[in-house]
Amino acid sequence: MEFEKLLGIMDTLLGENGCAWDREQTHESLRAHMIEECHEAVEAIDKKDTAGLCEELGDVLLQVVFHAKLAERAGTFTIYDVIDGLSQKLIRRHSHVFGDDKAVSAKDALLLWQANKAKEK
Repeated sequence: MEFEKLLGIMDTLLGENGCAWDREQTHESLRAHMIEECHEAVEAIDKKDTAGLCEELGDVLLQVVFHAKLAERAGTFTIYDVIDGLSQKLIRRHSHVFGDDKAVSAKDALLLWQANKAKEK
C-alpha cells in the first residue's frame, strides 16, 4: 500500500540514520512550509494546472504526514487519529448522507454542514 510506504519513508527520514534536518524539525519550524505548500496548491488551482495541483497536493500531504509523525514520536496522536477524526467529522457533518436529514440542493447541504459544525462548538 502506497500510504504505508510513505509512512515508512518518513520513519526512515526521522530515524537515527535518516536526515539530520528532518530530525531537527518541530511543528513550529514546519509552520511556514505548511503555509507555503497550501499557497502553492491554491496557485495551481487558480492556474487550472492539474499536474501542478497533483504535485502540490503531495507536498501538502507531506506536511500532514510530517506533523503527524512528529506528534506520534511525542506520544500525542498518530496519522490514524487524524484520519479517524476526519472520517468522524465527515459523517457528522453530512447528516443528509449518513443520517436522516434531507438536502435537495448544494445550498441545503452547505446549510446542514454549517448547522452540524455549529453543534460541535
